[in-house]
Amino acid sequence: MVGCSSSSKESAANNSSEASTSSNSSKNSDSSSSNKESKSADSKAATTDIVPGIEINKADISTTAKFYPYEADGIKMEVLALKAKDGTIRTALNTCQVCYASGKGYYVQEGDELVCQNCGNRFASNMVGKTKGGCNPVPISDTSKVDDGSKITIDKNYLDKNKAYFSNWKA
Repeated sequence: MVGCSSSSKESAANNSSEASTSSNSSKNSDSSSSNKESKSADSKAATTDIVPGIEINKADISTTAKFYPYEADGIKMEVLALKAKDGTIRTALNTCQVCYASGKGYYVQEGDELVCQNCGNRFASNMVGKTKGGCNPVPISDTSKVDDGSKITIDKNYLDKNKAYFSNWKA
């Protein structure tokens, strides 16, 4: 069994930051205001114009973790979602950032904790989506999902970029 250690390779894929949209500034002061409005609109579009990969109905989420399957280039993946004690809905890839290469670095819920099936690390469900690095579920950043009030849509491009975490997955 592969154990979690700080010397383990921590990332299967470089989690590149989302590409930001920018407009070229004009030297003309009249068009400067127009460019500012365009930048603001582009920024909003970059946040909401994601390619749907997984859609999660928020009404279906409770304190019991739900698991959503996804497939990228023949690699089976999973996203977990649950409601934290503070009422917020948390999402993460259902794989451990350290143990993923073992094929058993995924989580099963036991009470209010998620337990890594490779090393046994216990992770408070309240921390899903908040803690990055170590033996924790891979968080899904706000830039990789959209919450429209009734559903959460996770970006297909984000999921596809992170398929390496699941290449040995045996869940």
